Amino acid sequence: MVNTHIGGLEFFIKEYGHLLNPEAIIKEDILRQGIFFEPLKDVKNFSSKSYFIFSFNIDNDNDIITNKYPEEIALQNGIYNLKRTIISVRINKSSPYRVKFDAAANKYVLFLDDNFIGDVIFSPEKSYMLQKTPSGKSVRDIAPTIEWGYLIYLAVFRMCQYFENKSECAFCDMNSNYVNQKKTNKSYSAVKSIDDIIDALGIIDSSEDSESKAYTLTGGSIIDEFKFNGDTEIDFYVRFLEAIEDKYKGKWISKIVVQAHDAKNLKRLKDAGAYIYHTNFEVWDKELFDNICPGKSKFIGRDEWIKRIVDAVSIFGEYRVIPNFVAGVELSEPYGFKSIDDAINSTGEGLEFFMSNNVIPRYTTWCPEKTSKLGRLGNSSAPLEYYVKLLLKWHELHYKYNLPVPEGYGEAGPGRAEFSVSAFMDAFKMADTA
Repeated sequence: MVNTHIGGLEFFIKEYGHLLNPEAIIKEDILRQGIFFEPLKDVKNFSSKSYFIFSFNIDNDNDIITNKYPEEIALQNGIYNLKRTIISVRINKSSPYRVKFDAAANKYVLFLDDNFIGDVIFSPEKSYMLQKTPSGKSVRDIAPTIEWGYLIYLAVFRMCQYFENKSECAFCDMNSNYVNQKKTNKSYSAVKSIDDIIDALGIIDSSEDSESKAYTLTGGSIIDEFKFNGDTEIDFYVRFLEAIEDKYKGKWISKIVVQAHDAKNLKRLKDAGAYIYHTNFEVWDKELFDNICPGKSKFIGRDEWIKRIVDAVSIFGEYRVIPNFVAGVELSEPYGFKSIDDAINSTGEGLEFFMSNNVIPRYTTWCPEKTSKLGRLGNSSAPLEYYVKLLLKWHELHYKYNLPVPEGYGEAGPGRAEFSVSAFMDAFKMADTA
């Protein structure tokens, strides 16, 4: 296996550079290994991590969660002459990627060990982030924006009831992130109010520096209606959708992220104003699905989950059903494949199945958070070779089925992509996005 410090990185850029741009390859390597920041000096007006639903940190120590780090960085220039590449920040004290301040040049830069990689820009602080709703809640907390301001992320239920049955997804740290954030931020609430959401969106809408084009409405799975005053998951999220779309219909592309639901409930989401249905399928292989996603396996089942995804196309329309994979968990211990090619073949089978049914799956690069089940088992990230091969497979199949660039994920291509938690949007060739 090729090492993935500078020698390994250069190997993949040289070996696959005729197929993938260096921006996509470097972005995947940074996402999978995280970043270490040397002490930040006199940095002002950057958008700090809002911990909107998961920690998205490899290290979750108290000194990490109480310090201020940027939500995202943009990497550019450097030894590979990179176009602007937006990357979600994942803190890892042991990462070979380190952000330092270059006093001579008066700027922040990224190093891989002792090798200069490129210049760093911190995600900009928007004026609306500093404002508060009439109830006193911070807009950054109620309606943070990510993807360089493109996406408003509305996590309205920041816990998942699968944890109560000890059947949470093995890679997920949602509930432990809630507990950790509550220790440092007393206003960090498990359930947000519709009024706060509407008020926060109003502040964003009226702000001159807002560049948001879409919102995601999401939260943890609801399986115990009694704890939600008799509301089902659909009841709960539909009320938010209806309130938002009644007030701001057509203002933003609306995306809903919930469990896989039957046609009747999907129709309710569609009628309430959801434009894109995005459900987290996570991992294709049946045995891995059962082991890594035990709650999803128990309460809905893998085959039914797949069926409901495909059925959703008739309700939301072709290409507007976008399930998510957590790419890399296929190689996790103790359940995963032992070889990279076996993992790629398995996930490739799932990608092809969905794409052949006019569904466009996306993926998030796995962040092995320490307080998740897989993190507690000592798992580290999947190798860069896996992510390079996954990018190639995704785009090979996307081209094979002549699918469009997915809506609701911003621009595509090097220097243009805004989606920050994987490089599948960066890896589009410019000709494909014309």
